[in-house]
Amino acid sequence: MLSDGDKKTLLRIARETITAAATGLAAPHVQPESEALKAPCGAFVTMKNGERLRGCIGTFVGRGPLHETVREMASAATRDPRFLGEPVTAGELDEIDIEISVLSPLETVADPLAEIELGRHGIYVRGSYGSGCFLPQVATETGWSKEEFLSHCCAGKAGLPPDAWKSPDVTVSRFEAEIFGEKEPD
Repeated sequence: MLSDGDKKTLLRIARETITAAATGLAAPHVQPESEALKAPCGAFVTMKNGERLRGCIGTFVGRGPLHETVREMASAATRDPRFLGEPVTAGELDEIDIEISVLSPLETVADPLAEIELGRHGIYVRGSYGSGCFLPQVATETGWSKEEFLSHCCAGKAGLPPDAWKSPDVTVSRFEAEIFGEKEPD
């Protein structure tokens, strides 16, 4: 569990990195004191302008300290392939809200309908020719059932048939996330 100070530090790192990318400056290099920020951990960085997604990139496995993973994912989110034709601009920075999801390790599930709790678990679906994931908040934001959550991930993210999650040749994993952002709920 991250402290409020840890969360503020990670959000500052993400904000400064995104600002640097949009303005052509060098990304910041921060050396935090917190042990939690020095531990390897997976994370996703999401950028939104209002309700409109502007970039979301992450990794399940941190190859270095969490604070470096957040910096790398924030930089990568500014180059999200879905938005290469319309990247975040310096003029848009004041309208961008940043959300960070710090991930638990992946756990393979045998029965996705029984072992996945909507709003608590994110999913990672991996087949022989595609993979995709949804963060836990996607289920809450969309109002999907478990079947819809799994099917949309298969078809929309992994490029698999919608019911591929039922196949023994497809691996479904779950994870939890500590989610926080600049735009905290009231």
